Amino acid sequence: MLSFIIPAYNEEVLIEATVKQLQVSAEALGRDYEIIVVNDASTDRTAQLAEAAGARIINVKNRQIAATRNAGAASANGDVFIFVDADTLVPAATLRAAIRVLDNGAIGGGATIKFRGRLSLAAHFTAAIVQQLMHLSGTVGGCFMFMSRSAFKAVGGFDEAFYASEEVWLAMALRRRGRFVVLTQHVQTSGRKLRQNGVFQLLKGGAVIMLRGPAGVRKRDGLDLWYDGRREEKGQDD
Repeated sequence: MLSFIIPAYNEEVLIEATVKQLQVSAEALGRDYEIIVVNDASTDRTAQLAEAAGARIINVKNRQIAATRNAGAASANGDVFIFVDADTLVPAATLRAAIRVLDNGAIGGGATIKFRGRLSLAAHFTAAIVQQLMHLSGTVGGCFMFMSRSAFKAVGGFDEAFYASEEVWLAMALRRRGRFVVLTQHVQTSGRKLRQNGVFQLLKGGAVIMLRGPAGVRKRDGLDLWYDGRREEKGQDD
């Protein structure tokens, strides 16, 4: 069984599309699956809309992404874990490629990313550069990660000492144990952070974290890019 695990905080605008696309993609593969939405203290209709769309809901009050992802994994029944952000669409071809590499012996992996919605030329350029750097370094975005259940358990899941970049540390841990694959196939994620914050602010935030090292992501203070909770109105990603 495939277990899709979606951490979500105030995602009423996008959660239905994410869940429904996962259903379409999973059914195209003909594999048993479950979709788990881990509702982390949302104050909107995230849980109701996700449940109506066909997801199983787990309610937590962590406001910490690593702990929320781990809560979903703890209740998952599948032998494959696929972590998907609430603003991310996973095409059937990408899901099929992920399962193929796992069946061929990989321990886990991720995918390339395409941003949805209107973006400035500077944002497109920056995103392309970041994508290239990620590909060269074997790094993946947390919006889509897949791995076997046994591999996830072996490395202890997401490290809850970190409030951001938890996917980087998990990927490093998995890579030490086996083949970690970055797919050429893509997922489509919201471009809202680029629209809301601008390229300069995102680069500045990333640079500060890099300069601080791991200590810079061990508390939520200063991580507003991840935790400010700002959301766009419906239609911005069209």
